[in-house]
This record gives sequence, structure tokens and C-alpha cells, in this order.
Amino acid sequence: MADLIAINGNIQTQNPQRPRAEALAVCGGRISAVGDTAEIRAMARPGTQVIDLKGRLTLPGFTESHIHFYDWSVGRKWPEISAVRSLGELLSVVRAAAGDPAKREVSGGWIIGQGWNESGWPEGRMPNRDDLDRVAGQRPVILWRSDLHLAVASSRALSLAGITAQTPDPDQGVICRDKTGRPTGILQDLAINRVKAEIPAVTEAEAMSAMTDAMSALHALGITGIHDLRLMDGTEGPPCFRALQRLNAENRLRLRVWTCIPGHLMDDAIRLGLRTGMGDDMLRIGHVKLFSDGGLGAHTAWMSEPFADGSCGIPLRPMSDIADMLRRAEGAGLAVAVHAIGDRANRELIRVFEQLERERPESAHHTRSRVPHRMEHLQLMQTEDIERLARLDIVGSVQPRQATDDIILTDRELGERGRLAYRFRDMLTHGIPLTFGSDCPVTAPDPLSGIHAAVTRQREDGTPEGGWYPEQRIRVAQAIHGYTVGPAKATGQWADAGSLTPGKLADFVVTDRDIRTADPGEIPETRVVLTVLGGNVVYEG
Repeated sequence: MADLIAINGNIQTQNPQRPRAEALAVCGGRISAVGDTAEIRAMARPGTQVIDLKGRLTLPGFTESHIHFYDWSVGRKWPEISAVRSLGELLSVVRAAAGDPAKREVSGGWIIGQGWNESGWPEGRMPNRDDLDRVAGQRPVILWRSDLHLAVASSRALSLAGITAQTPDPDQGVICRDKTGRPTGILQDLAINRVKAEIPAVTEAEAMSAMTDAMSALHALGITGIHDLRLMDGTEGPPCFRALQRLNAENRLRLRVWTCIPGHLMDDAIRLGLRTGMGDDMLRIGHVKLFSDGGLGAHTAWMSEPFADGSCGIPLRPMSDIADMLRRAEGAGLAVAVHAIGDRANRELIRVFEQLERERPESAHHTRSRVPHRMEHLQLMQTEDIERLARLDIVGSVQPRQATDDIILTDRELGERGRLAYRFRDMLTHGIPLTFGSDCPVTAPDPLSGIHAAVTRQREDGTPEGGWYPEQRIRVAQAIHGYTVGPAKATGQWADAGSLTPGKLADFVVTDRDIRTADPGEIPETRVVLTVLGGNVVYEG
């Protein structure tokens, strides 16, 4: 007997053996049959839930392959600053938050935000501590730039963190200063953690409540699974894992979560015997997250040639250390995901993986995780490095929406070197397996928006005409693959997920139009009308 049948659909299964179907049946949370409507309708019994798809496009549930789920969930209660279009508008939001009595009870009186991006602002500069002090008074304020590699803090926040003109830059971070040596309030990479450590911690109950709300928001986007990545040397890893485990134990975890281990806790994970892939169908241990460099907007991406200001970024961890951690991780059955933005970071990291491949003994295949290592972002890549990466068993985790968000920044900072950015078509042509995400909260976790960006290389308003470096546009089918098949194979779960195939988990999404045949410019207007997780409807629009 089928628990649920979905009929009269335009089902694109992503299964090469049966790419199309009209209907499917679900039993016990898994797909029991795929076929035509008459065949599947005959499997219904009293009590079977029947969904009429009405000819709509039906795909495997989307997986968001790079999200900072804990931070995004908690941050959804913060003032909204990702849409501000000027420094003046940003400061107006901060002024309003400072004057709102209700906001004083949030985060212990701190004003916290994330998402500003000065690239297109008319003022042509970033905010500084003095700007924040004028509108927030003595309230501590910290506002992360959209890329999370740079933040601005108010004088009160700097004081609480003990940051003065005499404070040295921390390892792998920069405290920006004016000509007199006074900190400007701009903090890069691990310097941010000095201030972040002073923010009152979120309780487990608060985190669980925030995650529950966030799961519903993701369901409305057709997302049924996430790869939850860690921030560099962040403190959110353990509380995130605790909250996820409690939600799972209480049957309230309504996403399939691949949760990663922060690199600075890798040795603890090894001592505990944790291995990549451990867990159940809802919650599994993922990759160990490492960082090789910073971000483009913060000028901390490691570049082979300098930015406009003459700097070449920051290698955040020596490659010899990354190589050593990779060896130890492999020996313990842990896969590793390494953040790499700049072309120099990508080149040096590929060299590490090549060396590891050469020296790896045949016996290592018995201890290695069945899950491949990943390189996160691959934002700037030379052609020869794409060719080298294609020869390795490495997954590329990329974020299409960032390509269109970064147009102004990349053109300004890199000029004609912008051709090296977000080379999705070249990567696919060379055979590099890709999995797609958003790096949320860096960009919105909307797969349809990501598909549009990958296919058109345009913003949602249709600019620039013809697309930004249009030779890197990919097909809609390839972009869909990046949110379905790609994530399943990147986590060693292709036998259970990624396609609508009998025996696999019954996760699927239904949209109000067929994005495969629609005008690509209309993809952002597409709406999810139904999301099903494990045979249960979790969203109906």
C-alpha cells in the first residue's frame, strides 16, 4: 500500500535510467514506484494521500550545499541590512534599532547585523566606528559585511573586546587603523572574533526555536537538505550540533542536515572516533572545514597578483599545516572541505591535493571516507588550475548567486582579471563535479535564484545585458543537477538521495512553471507550490 501518491505530473527524476515520469508512490518515507498516472493510481488504498500535480514540474528536493545554518537562523531576528543601498540608509537602520526599546532585550542590548555591501554605495566607502557611534551612542554594535570576512564595530564594542591602538593584529586577522594608529572599527577575518566573543551567547532553547523557524523558510524555497558549514575558528559548531541533535531526538528536525566539524576541533573529533557520514537519514557528520584564505571584499583572498590597493590578501593557514591535517583526517575516516577564494589559494591548495594523491598508500583507501574532499568556492581560477583539479577526486562547492552579487566589486578590484571569477562552465566542461549553494547568509538561500544566476550571469533585474562574462553561462539542466544530484554525490548519498528513484528518500519539490523551458529571465518569478520531505508535505504554497 502506498502512503502517498503524486499523479498527473511533469516529473523530471534526475535518474538517467528513467528521466521522466507522470507519477510516483511513497511508502515508509521512500519512493516505492515511479511510472505513469494509471499505474501509480492503482497502488492507492483507503487512507492513501493523493496529490494531483496538475502537470507541474516536479524535481528532487533541493539541497543547499553551503549554508551557515546556525548563524543564519539566529541572525534572522537581527535588523535587516542586506538590502541597504547607501551608507546613510545603513546608519538609519542602526539609529532605528538603537531607539527601539524592544531591541534592547535582544542579544543583551547589542545591535548586530549582517549583509551590508558597500560596492554600489554612492558614498564610495565602508562604515567606521565613528559613523556607528553617532547613531548608536553607547550601544555596542557589530555589523558584518555580506561576505562574513569583514565587520565594523562601534567604539563601545571595541572597548568591551579590549581593542585599542596598542592591540596587535591577531594571527590570521587584521585590525584596520587610521594614519595615527587608531582602530577604525573595521576588522578582518579572525580579528572579528575578539568582538564576537563579547556578545551574549544564545541559549539552546533560543537556537532550537530559531532553527525551527528557519527550516520552514527553507521549505518554502523547495529545500529539503542542507550542508551546514562552519565559520573559521567560530564558536557556533558545538552549540549548533547540540541543538540539531535535540531537534532530531524530538522528531522536530525537518531538514536532512550534513553538519560539518570546525577545523580547530578536528583532533577532538578524531579522539572521539567520529567519521564523516556517521548518523541517520536526518543528521550526519559532514566534512572538517578548513580555511586557506579570506574573502574578496575584505581584500583577504590570497591572490597571485595584487588588488587595486596593492595587497595580495592573506594565506590564513600555511599549506604545510593543511596538508598535515588532510593526512590525519584521512587516516581517521574524515573528509575535509577547504575554503579557497583567491587564485593563489586555489593553486596552492590543488598542489597540496596533488601531493597527497602521490604519497597516499594503497592501504589508505581502507581508512579514507567514501566521501570525497571538497574545495569551497573556487571563486578565482586560472585555466591550468582548472585542468589540474579535474584530474583529482575533489568536489567543487560553488555559489552561483555570489557571481552576480560580486560584479561591481570584482570589476573594480580586478579589472580584466574578472574573467577568472566563477568559471562554472569551464569547470563542468573539464569534468569537475560541482555542488551548488549560496553561502547563506552571504546571499539568500534560494535555489531558483541561484539557478537563474548560473544560467544567465545576470542580476534579477536583467543586468548586465547579455550577462557578465556570458561564456560561463550553463544550462538549466546543469544548474538543477547542482542542487540535486551534485549534493548527493558530494556526500556519498547517491544511493539514497538526489533523484526520484524507487528505494530513495521521498523528497521532492513542485514549482508553478517549468524552468527548463521558460524564458531564463522568468526563473526568479517561479514559485515553489509544494515541498515534500520523506513523504510528508512540509510546505504548500
